[in-house]
Parts: sequence; C-alpha cells; structure tokens
Amino acid sequence: MTNNIVWHAHPVTRHEREQVNGHGSAVLWLTGLSGSGKSTVAGALEQALHQQGVHTYLLDGDNVRHGLCQDLGFSDADRRENIRRVGEVAGLMMDAGLLVITAFISPHRQDRQDVAARLSAGHFIEVYVDTPIAVCEQRDPKGLYKKARKGEIKQFTGIDLPYEAPLNPDIHLDGQKPLDQLVKQLICELKNREIIG
Repeated sequence: MTNNIVWHAHPVTRHEREQVNGHGSAVLWLTGLSGSGKSTVAGALEQALHQQGVHTYLLDGDNVRHGLCQDLGFSDADRRENIRRVGEVAGLMMDAGLLVITAFISPHRQDRQDVAARLSAGHFIEVYVDTPIAVCEQRDPKGLYKKARKGEIKQFTGIDLPYEAPLNPDIHLDGQKPLDQLVKQLICELKNREIIG
C-alpha cells in the first residue's frame, strides 16, 4: 500500500524553523496512571513556557479522542492505535519547530518506544509522572476509579489492565510534589538539554 508513497522533503527544515522560533523542538511525552497529574503538569508547563515565548502545543488524551481518535475505543488494539496516531501528529508538530507536550496514560512501554523510534534521536523525552495508585484513586478527578471499582468501566488501566511504568525515563517526576516544583524541574531539564534558553 505504501510502495508508491514517497516522503516529500520540504525546502524549509526543522532546524530553520527552530532558528526562527529561538528554541529547539522536541516531544515531551508525559506518561502515568489516570489521576497521576499528567494533564495538570502539562498544562502548567505549557503556560510557563508560553510566558517565556516558547512555541508549544499540548496534546491531551481526552482532547484527541474528540476528533483525531474519535473512532477508537479502549481495547488494547485501539489504545495502541491511539498512541501511534498521536506520535505521528506530535512528530509533525515537532518538525514544525514546536515544543510538543503530550499527556497520555500510554500504558505500554513498546508503544512509547515505537513513538520514540520514529523521531530524531534526542527529540523524544519520556517523562514519568510517578504517582502511587492509592493517591490517584484518592484524587480521582473524573470519578473513573470509582466507576471501575464498581465494574461500570471495563478495561481500566491500573484496575483490570496493567500499566507498564518506564524502566529508565528521561525525566522522573514525583507526582506527589507541589505543581510549581514539577514545572521548575521540567524547565530546568529543558534548559540542560539546550532545547530552551
């Protein structure tokens, strides 16, 4: 099917777009259990970076299921396809010179590794928002754990489906720390990697 499809190289390169933007591009991939704080951290980070003039875009799990992935359910195959699609979109946005922040449970290590393999070396940054499931259940911002425990939601990660935590994440966040500390930690890491100034 793809035999006759050839990648079209554009005359404007990612590097040239980065120069115009004044910072590097990358995909910052936040992974963790539901309720771990991924979306909260991602939103606060994007706001902080925006205030510094960094060109960003935040891809959030629920948001992409309203459009790009609205045809997918929550079976194992659909979850994998969801992450594959998001990885492809994130890669295109990164090529546009953006610092892309994603917040997805993305429970399978292999799926995250597959996304990383499709991007230029050093441009996929895996961020593990490490929050114990007991804390996630206490937070339960959407009431999903309660529903899963009652059997109202099937195939819920952490309850009846496994979550494969990163073995060696690029950045490890303690999801129980204050939000401002986590944002500072991420900004410091981005500066150390010379993605932002």
